[in-house]
Amino acid sequence: MSLAYVILGLLQQQEMTGYDLKTSCFDQCIAHLWPADQAQIYRTLDKLVEQGWITCTIEIQHDRPNRKVYTVTELGKAEFAQWLGTHQPLPTLREPMLVQLHFADQLSNEAIIQLLEQQLAARSKKLAECEIIDLPSLGDDSANREQVMQRLVLELLIRREQTYINWLKTAINVIAHQKPYPSQYQIL
Repeated sequence: MSLAYVILGLLQQQEMTGYDLKTSCFDQCIAHLWPADQAQIYRTLDKLVEQGWITCTIEIQHDRPNRKVYTVTELGKAEFAQWLGTHQPLPTLREPMLVQLHFADQLSNEAIIQLLEQQLAARSKKLAECEIIDLPSLGDDSANREQVMQRLVLELLIRREQTYINWLKTAINVIAHQKPYPSQYQIL
């Protein structure tokens, strides 16, 4: 999946500027799914305009810089609809901390636990960020279809983070009870 489809989906909800996409959408709504910085967003917007999937209208402002407002074209809507119905392959996951742990037998137990505790803190923070997202719960009859889809995604993210946190706590406990690595080979 590329950033282009995320932007197409967001622009189908409403027309926006690149700044709006970054601050209102990426920073506040979907950073937990697909982070993007301002430069990536603007590069992708330029490519989408070139492909004819979106248009750009300049709104003249007298007291501030002019605004470029982006809107999805019919061609963009068709491309997005086709993408929505296409099976996505499993993502290639790269987990640097797991690679570190794979080779961590050279570290002291304390150093390994420190790495795991840092990851635990980061995962706990991410879980807390996901848990404060305000969406109706599953089964709430007042939820609209968009909210139900977003809640399903959020439920998976929350469960994934909770599972990771539980695993980290188990790993910390296991390492805490390991015999120390022979000190002459140990990396602190």
